[in-house]
Amino acid sequence: MKIIKDVIALRFKTSESEGVILHGEGQQGDYITLELRKAKLLLQINLGSNQYGSILGHTSVTTGSLLDDNHWHSVVIERYRRNVNFSLDGHTRHFRTNGEFDHLDLDYELSFGGMPYSGKPVGGGRKNFKGCMESINYNGDNITDLARRKKLDTSSFQRNLSFTCVETHTFPVFFNATSFLQLPGRANHNTLSVGFQFRTWNPDGLLLFSNLDDGTLEISLEDGKIIVRINVTTSARNYRVDLLSGSGLNDGQWHAVRLVAKENFAMLTVNGEEASAGRSTSPLSITTGGTYHLGGYFLQTLFPPSQRSFQGCMQAILVDDHPADLHAVEKGTVGAFENISLDMCAIIDRCMPNHCEHGGRCKQTWDSFSCKCDGTGYSGATCHTSLHEPSCEAYKHLGRSSDTYWIDPDGSGPLGPFKVICNMTDKVWTTVMNNLPPRIAITGSSREKRTVLQVNYSTSMDQVTAITTSAEHCEQEITYMCRMSRLLNTPDGTPYTWWVGRGSEKHFYWGGSGPGIQKCACGIDKNCTDPKYDCNCDADAKQWRNDSGLLTYKEHLPVSQVAVGDTNRPGSEAKLTVGPLRCHGDNNYWNAASFTTPSSYLHFATFQGETSADISFYFKTSAPYGVFLENLGNTDFIRLELKSPTVVSFSFDVGNGPVELTVHSETPLNDDQWHRVMAERNIKEAVLQVDQIYRTSRLAPAQGHTRLELFSQLYVGAAGGQRGFLGCIRALRMNGITLNLEERAKVTPGVMSGCQGHCTSFGMYCRNGGKCVERYNGYLCDCTTTAFNGPFCTKDIGGFFEAGTLVKYNFMPEAVQGTSKDTKALTQQLMPNDVNLTKEEVTLSFSTTSTPAILMYVSSKMQDYLAVVLRHDGSLQVRYNLGGLRDPFVIDVDQRNLANGQPHNMNMSRHNRSISIQLDHYPPVSYKLPEASDIQFDLVKTLFLGKVYETGPVDPVLIERYNSPGFIGCLSRVQFNGVAPLKSALRKAAETQADSYPASASPVSYQGKLVQSSCGASPLTVPPMSAAPNPWPLDNTHAEPPSNEERVIPDGVNRDSAIIGGIIAVVIFTILCTLVFLIRYMFRHKGTYHTNEAKGSGESATESADTAIIGTDNPETIDESKKEWFI
Repeated sequence: MKIIKDVIALRFKTSESEGVILHGEGQQGDYITLELRKAKLLLQINLGSNQYGSILGHTSVTTGSLLDDNHWHSVVIERYRRNVNFSLDGHTRHFRTNGEFDHLDLDYELSFGGMPYSGKPVGGGRKNFKGCMESINYNGDNITDLARRKKLDTSSFQRNLSFTCVETHTFPVFFNATSFLQLPGRANHNTLSVGFQFRTWNPDGLLLFSNLDDGTLEISLEDGKIIVRINVTTSARNYRVDLLSGSGLNDGQWHAVRLVAKENFAMLTVNGEEASAGRSTSPLSITTGGTYHLGGYFLQTLFPPSQRSFQGCMQAILVDDHPADLHAVEKGTVGAFENISLDMCAIIDRCMPNHCEHGGRCKQTWDSFSCKCDGTGYSGATCHTSLHEPSCEAYKHLGRSSDTYWIDPDGSGPLGPFKVICNMTDKVWTTVMNNLPPRIAITGSSREKRTVLQVNYSTSMDQVTAITTSAEHCEQEITYMCRMSRLLNTPDGTPYTWWVGRGSEKHFYWGGSGPGIQKCACGIDKNCTDPKYDCNCDADAKQWRNDSGLLTYKEHLPVSQVAVGDTNRPGSEAKLTVGPLRCHGDNNYWNAASFTTPSSYLHFATFQGETSADISFYFKTSAPYGVFLENLGNTDFIRLELKSPTVVSFSFDVGNGPVELTVHSETPLNDDQWHRVMAERNIKEAVLQVDQIYRTSRLAPAQGHTRLELFSQLYVGAAGGQRGFLGCIRALRMNGITLNLEERAKVTPGVMSGCQGHCTSFGMYCRNGGKCVERYNGYLCDCTTTAFNGPFCTKDIGGFFEAGTLVKYNFMPEAVQGTSKDTKALTQQLMPNDVNLTKEEVTLSFSTTSTPAILMYVSSKMQDYLAVVLRHDGSLQVRYNLGGLRDPFVIDVDQRNLANGQPHNMNMSRHNRSISIQLDHYPPVSYKLPEASDIQFDLVKTLFLGKVYETGPVDPVLIERYNSPGFIGCLSRVQFNGVAPLKSALRKAAETQADSYPASASPVSYQGKLVQSSCGASPLTVPPMSAAPNPWPLDNTHAEPPSNEERVIPDGVNRDSAIIGGIIAVVIFTILCTLVFLIRYMFRHKGTYHTNEAKGSGESATESADTAIIGTDNPETIDESKKEWFI
């Protein structure tokens, strides 16, 4: 019989934890079974499935717990097609069966109380039901009444079926942590035999203890296992026997324990399973003591038990093979007891219902429960709070860089966390990949039989929808490559190919077009290869064509299917590509409102957080106090407020009296910067956290009310005459739902949508001189005037220079032909005061193995210049010529060989005469220009990197010694007074390759091959600062001889001499005191300055300046007849 609708109702009571209550099955594999399994009610139903027979149609649902309590329980099963309501004692679970079929196909019979033998392997040795049933109804028929009146065939029923309910004679005993039950037994007997049933949630406890005539007996539960310890001490010898059996016995079910011990033999059996019984044949001699303590032993004894108490229940107690007379115990005529409850078992399943959320595993003891949240992506006492940020936008504002991250858009809501790719550019892009290979070939499809390609994503459709819903913009590229395969255009208007988006809705437009417009991108732009059609593929050409574009209507995204319908003709083929879903922005994260008056507030629907509630938001204010939000009930309430400039309060009442948690901040919270508040309350605890730094929590009472019952509206900003909040609240999320503050603020007096001032909190993430720019929904790091790129101005901009490569930057706009007004204005803004400088800021990083080289050269229209050079021995030198001196002022920054292939950073600043230089991680060193030197860098003209190609005054020594063949290596982080010449040159190179606009539109130019490189981002490995090297090594043929020009040696170079001088000063202190101070004075001032620099003979033979080039282009020729000598 095929049944489309079922209504089954019955009541049962039993003391058994296993048993089949009803069962029916059919020849096609359909079945329905209701049974007790571990004292829980299990419903299994299978209506069948098209795929893999009936395997995929199996549906299993469990409800209830501890149903073997010998109390009546009511069950109702209502099924219509695949929808099922499963009710137990008034609590209903709704579910939908697996598979595709709607009918339950049974073999004309449904059995109650067991599974009659049918020759099929469905039963699998399940126990029949043992207990009582009444009010059995099936589809309106009273089965109980029909069976009583013998209107049913009962030939297959068991003989012990009766129409009365016989009460069971179990007499359970309940123990708490202070209970014990003392029972008498046989004394002075050589055989010990005890047995009982117990149930508990605790992994440990004392079940039985007895003082033997010459020893002790202990039966304990340890880590869910039964342990028996028998210790016997006689004058002849000591006997010890340990037995172990069972596991996981603290599952709340009844378990039977049986122990028999006699001379040289002991056996422990759990649940009657002799195969796993614990046995011992060790030497043993027992003489019983006659008294047994169950559930606890608190007396002092020479050999006390390992545990003292037990929480749980016992029944069916046997002492020396005789059942314990608990009625006599109750009357006080037998044994003794304390703090026990007779004829009842007060066991409670604290994991039913399961308060552990998001798949957390519930573990319980007799008094409480706990949740294991490992691997769920959530934390907290009930696995309620998500461990992950809601979006890529949130990760960016924590200072994170581009990477793959777990996000959880609805926080504590039902959606689980999932992985996405976060690309932190000016806009934060979230990318979700799909499984469709690019350019997948499609053949053999027609309009009558289309090929449908399923596009599956790395997340569920609900999770993708959460991204698109909160995003500002989403896009997905779709490409159709075709040869004789039409795309959209058909004679009757129905396209050959369409795609399916969110909501399983078909869409007839293609990438680059929009909803309702049956065109491709070329049809919108009117540039299709055949103007008669709106898609390139619709021309049906024999050559390969393609139609591609972005789908940007986010309410339709993502693409879930593509149906292709024109690849079945000879020579017809197509290739389809569906790109990843890309979205940027997070409207929830920046959803904010500004409260401008103390009496202003926003109101929303009542907050539903009865057993579990979490609230999180950002706020900023300059006011000392104010209520963030409040919701009231009759006596229950929940409130969050700023009580003082350093105190945030979370208070609530669920019927046990008001509870308040406060967090004290070390710094004021009314500093007009964003602060994050997170509060959570569940049946286990309450937590308040501010700025992820300050946290407090409080456990919920073990007994009392647990449900938060509210009825008023939720007020945000102020309520009930409380002190109103002045400031901004952003990203208010309650139980995973973001409240739309902006929309409500638009229609509320005293409240404004949005909130400015994000840079006060997030501006610190803009590094390396980047400027924080306010945006309506966030902030942006402007890296224009820095030598870096990236969302936080932390990405190194480096370039690799080959021999002869140079970068030239003109500071005077008029020197650049065709320069735009905007470029001139920018240059004048970066180089004010008519390009006459009294201070410079220079930053650069370099790595090379080639010397000599000019790293940077800044020229002027006068004789002034600044140069940073690497000498032949790899040492770094800075040369200043500002006028007033006969020869340049030279600073030997470091005499080590820096041409070692490692990156080195140099930061230099000059203000008037003061110069400070820092190399790598060493402390800055200060220098002074001589009094005779000018302090103004006049008419700054051009900056060169890598090589000098100047047409004005230039230092001939510099050119001859260091300019050829040019710098070979990597330069990065190059910046001069707010100008990033290398960054501009690399941008210009990229634009030139793309033919963006003419090269003359920029003050920067370059010659040779300039390749962008990340070489400047490599880790810095700097060897220790070398001890004082010999400045004039005799064995170095390429070394420069000493000159009589100004040289400055930094601290630490002549430390050995300083030590020797110190020793001499100690020995002849009274004689040479004046001389010591003079030496120290000279070392502190890093030497004196001289003039003239001689050329080494080795250099003159190997070095040659680009005299031909310079001689051709330089009208002011260099006088090479001048010679300088060292005397």
